[in-house]
Amino acid sequence: MNEMTVDIIAEKIVFGGNCIGKINGKAVFIPYAVPGEALSVEIVQSRRDYDTARIAAVATPSEFRRDPPCPLYGTCGGCNMMHIQPGRQRELRAGMLRDCFLRNGVEAPEITVIYGGELGYRSRIQLNGGGFSARGGGTIPVANCPVAEDAVNSWLASTPAAERPAGRCCIFGSSAVIAAGGTRGRSVCVAPEQRKAEAVLPEKLQKKANRIRRQYSGTIPSPAAAVAVSLLGKEVAFDVRGFFQSNMQVLEKAVPEVCRGLSGRRALDLYAGCGTFSVFLSDAFDEVTLVEHNRDALVFAEQNLAGRRHQSVGLSCAAWAESAEGQQFDAAVVDPPRGGLEDSVCAALCRADIPQLRYVSCDPATHARDAAKLAAGGFRLDELLLLDFYPNTSHIESLSKWTRR
Repeated sequence: MNEMTVDIIAEKIVFGGNCIGKINGKAVFIPYAVPGEALSVEIVQSRRDYDTARIAAVATPSEFRRDPPCPLYGTCGGCNMMHIQPGRQRELRAGMLRDCFLRNGVEAPEITVIYGGELGYRSRIQLNGGGFSARGGGTIPVANCPVAEDAVNSWLASTPAAERPAGRCCIFGSSAVIAAGGTRGRSVCVAPEQRKAEAVLPEKLQKKANRIRRQYSGTIPSPAAAVAVSLLGKEVAFDVRGFFQSNMQVLEKAVPEVCRGLSGRRALDLYAGCGTFSVFLSDAFDEVTLVEHNRDALVFAEQNLAGRRHQSVGLSCAAWAESAEGQQFDAAVVDPPRGGLEDSVCAALCRADIPQLRYVSCDPATHARDAAKLAAGGFRLDELLLLDFYPNTSHIESLSKWTRR
């Protein structure tokens, strides 16, 4: 060991995927470590409260460490847990989820993990300048990605970097694709990103412009960006540039978990997107109400729910909450963005006499924060599930199931 390295024990993994240890009482974050390992590290960044280190040598490797099955691991900006065996990865992600809930004073039940294969699962990827974003900046030319579905890798292998879109673009490819880019039978859709569209407002509404733009923002619709997939026997269409899950294997297991045990007259689907959950909720309810601010997503929702009794509300969920008093629902499903539920939405849900609530989250910190509010507002946490959509990464998606006390 030279003067630039120090010895440390990786004590635990924390939200974001880094392990944490201590040197002279100061916290040190260590990427690509495994809890329990003895390491020699170099400090690469020092802050007042913590340092960030690079592994110089692994003195005592964990029994769960493995050689990552990707030659670009550590250079590519995507995966950051591929050096850990898959089963242990899932245990660590579940532990991070549990810790988030405990820090917010919510005692989590035993976490159930919903998962699929660790490789060949990803159907949606983003390219930047024809390649993948590199860790630390720049791009990497890629002809094959071990975590991508075969359809995506076939496109990468057959499309030279020079022939790929120059800017940012979204690619969706899967064996589940029914139609892509307006063509039935095509398995891959490639769509360059476009700037967000904004509603043109009458002059008298300009004072409320910011609020209205948020409610009706969206991408510019294009048939070339449309994708339809077969999901549990139903056709679901969406814009590849908008939000849709990237792991069809886990999505087909997650949808039944969200809908299981729910039935009645009216269901509420907040942050409904293209109506993925509503398509299945409509089998168990007389009517489904979808609330979604993205107008283009609602166009696809209307297509996906054609012939089923529903109503679509083209507002932000915060705006909907302002007029939610008196509405009766037998169940609600919420699937907010990373920021979680707005205060007004959480308050409206707690005031409403909704017997069953399902919360789908893409950020465990905001999920746990909102869980504390729901628990204080009269809901009981019955189940907590890790939806393992992104193996080999520290990204955590989760589902909590609630009943009114």
